[in-house]
Amino acid sequence: MKFTYPAVFHKTEHGTYEGYFPDLACCYAKGDTLDEALEDAIHSAYDWISLELTEEEPDFPPVSDVADLGKSEGEIARNIAVNIRLFEGWDE
Repeated sequence: MKFTYPAVFHKTEHGTYEGYFPDLACCYAKGDTLDEALEDAIHSAYDWISLELTEEEPDFPPVSDVADLGKSEGEIARNIAVNIRLFEGWDE
């Protein structure tokens, strides 16, 4: 199953990048470069979604549109896609 959520990144005063997912509570990413922060965002979103899937009744938030995020100057928004394989009856 494919999940896609937007993430917002900005360059820090130290020259590294930090990002967050407006729709995924407490889901953050960081990296020395924007590419590294994007890669970290994929892993962070994967972990967040995988954890939510362990719940008896997963509750995924609606997906914000990148154009509606109201970014500040210097912020970069990217849609982050995560593929998670769901196996029915995996423990049988």
